[in-house]
Amino acid sequence: MSLRDFLRKKDVIISTERYLIVAMSNMAMGLFSSLLVGTILKTIGSKFDIPYLVEVVSPLAMRMTGPAIGVSIAYGLKAPGLVLFASTITGAFGNEVGGPVGAFFGTIIGVELGKLISKETKIDIILTPIFTILTGMLAAEMVGPSIAKIMSSFGKIIMVTTELQPFYMGICVSVLMGIALTLPISSAAICMMLGLSGIAAGAATVGCCCQMVGFAVMSFKENGFGGLAAQGLGTSMLQMGNIIKNWKIWIPSILSSAILGPVATIIFKMENSPIGAGMGTCGLVGQIATIGAMEEIGRGGNKLYLTILLLHIILPAILTLFFSTLMRKKGYIKDG
Repeated sequence: MSLRDFLRKKDVIISTERYLIVAMSNMAMGLFSSLLVGTILKTIGSKFDIPYLVEVVSPLAMRMTGPAIGVSIAYGLKAPGLVLFASTITGAFGNEVGGPVGAFFGTIIGVELGKLISKETKIDIILTPIFTILTGMLAAEMVGPSIAKIMSSFGKIIMVTTELQPFYMGICVSVLMGIALTLPISSAAICMMLGLSGIAAGAATVGCCCQMVGFAVMSFKENGFGGLAAQGLGTSMLQMGNIIKNWKIWIPSILSSAILGPVATIIFKMENSPIGAGMGTCGLVGQIATIGAMEEIGRGGNKLYLTILLLHIILPAILTLFFSTLMRKKGYIKDG
């Protein structure tokens, strides 16, 4: 049997679609089912004073981000049982050393190599999970430091933009943080790492909202109310597979970020805290944190709530829908 036939037999098909669309789309599902659901439950628990959600459920769900990514990717790559179960370990380790991207690379390598020896020996129950775990962890450990450097470099770019005049800073921070939120990296981690606060954090929040609300609204035709909630209150990262298929679908939400960023910094002078700046509308954490930050400087009340509703939800929805409708008419964005 040739190598090509053996790989086909083991369902190891090396392709862009398999790794950048199928695997990444499944990774987004894993993130949503752990980190983002945990964040949403924490917000609900804080708002309605339910300690069990804040102290028990939410922390556990958020800690399980790595294993959830591992299982979701392994499931998407049709991993055999032992390989799928072992991927909880590679996902956990990858997330620890390189965040979601570390879990992504570690899991893919572990799964694909684990498939090769699955059911090929008489000690399959021992050898397959050991091989999957070791190869996945080694791959994650090799990639992890590089991912950390990329995160650090991206953070430095954000810090440089915060030193610009409010107008240009609003554009740059809003666009860059919105992009970070949709990419498989942690926008929340970047904001926390940089200690992003003040109007820079306000611009970041708006940029993230434009991505989440924008994608939720522009894809409503395809995804309905379920997709509206999953993206609007969960994450726009669910669209990464579609972005790779057609990057032009990213243009409407990025344009909205570029427009509303300076509106937030110059006209409304919106502020936020590091913990809420990179969350967008995920579990309404960004909005709750904005209220707290603005009330600290004596700008609370009904006017603030209306401003948040306008900048974080209504205008991102209207602008993104406007740009996406134009692009659909031009044929740049297709149904589905």
